[in-house]
Amino acid sequence: MKLYKTKRGSVLQVEDSFRFLAGEEDWDTLLNRDDLRDHLSQALGENEPSEEAALSASEEVLAPIGSQEVWAAGVTYFSSRLARMEESSDAGGGDFYSRVYEADRPELFMKATPARVVDPGEPFRIRKDSEWDVPEPELTLFASSSEKIVGYTIGNDVSSRSIEGENPLYLPQAKTYDDCACLGPCFYVPENSLSSEAGIKLEIRREEEVVFAGETLLEQMKRTPEELVGYLFRETSFSTGVFLMTGTGIVPGQDFTLQSGDEVSITIDGIGTLTNPVA
Repeated sequence: MKLYKTKRGSVLQVEDSFRFLAGEEDWDTLLNRDDLRDHLSQALGENEPSEEAALSASEEVLAPIGSQEVWAAGVTYFSSRLARMEESSDAGGGDFYSRVYEADRPELFMKATPARVVDPGEPFRIRKDSEWDVPEPELTLFASSSEKIVGYTIGNDVSSRSIEGENPLYLPQAKTYDDCACLGPCFYVPENSLSSEAGIKLEIRREEEVVFAGETLLEQMKRTPEELVGYLFRETSFSTGVFLMTGTGIVPGQDFTLQSGDEVSITIDGIGTLTNPVA
């Protein structure tokens, strides 16, 4: 089942049936439930299908986030390891990424506050002081305050490769700034954990022409979602839960950089497609 945060309220989709969740608690309380799947299943019997609840316009859909922080994991795919080593080789930081890929402890960093997250269909930004910028399509999981993974969404971890490549210590500036992250279009609550065979696809269009396309499978990720969440919660608590981007396995080469007006679409099997233009 899929849960949408819209301007008209919370909408639950099961197959082709849509329901408003009448009388629901606020979004933070709703997501931060270890029994979220069972709770939503119960709501199916209490809320009648509604034609008005059907999502008629993409601009009505908001990013599925409340007060939560968005964190991210790096170098969780072999292709990302190679790309990071390449971009940082001149700065002498290439070996850092090889080491973190092989290490027990993953790379985890704070990506965005809710105010810096962009809704589906809305434009995201690339830094004005960067010459090489790319989207990073990532499975984004949600863990409740008790560390349980209860749902998933799609994330775009926009990154300045020129700034990060200049010096790995510049990672926060390469990753975190206004309108630097996209989430959506829904909050996916499957009956079981998302299959490792699920595919991720990235397509970038420029003036209606596809200028980059790539795909990978979740099974290519070196670390499990549970492992990443376990490290994130080791010494950090999240009172309303937390979103965690799990890394990218699709990295455009050095001959590509985003431009204003580009349209980025990220598709993950079972969840849907997140599309955002570049401001």
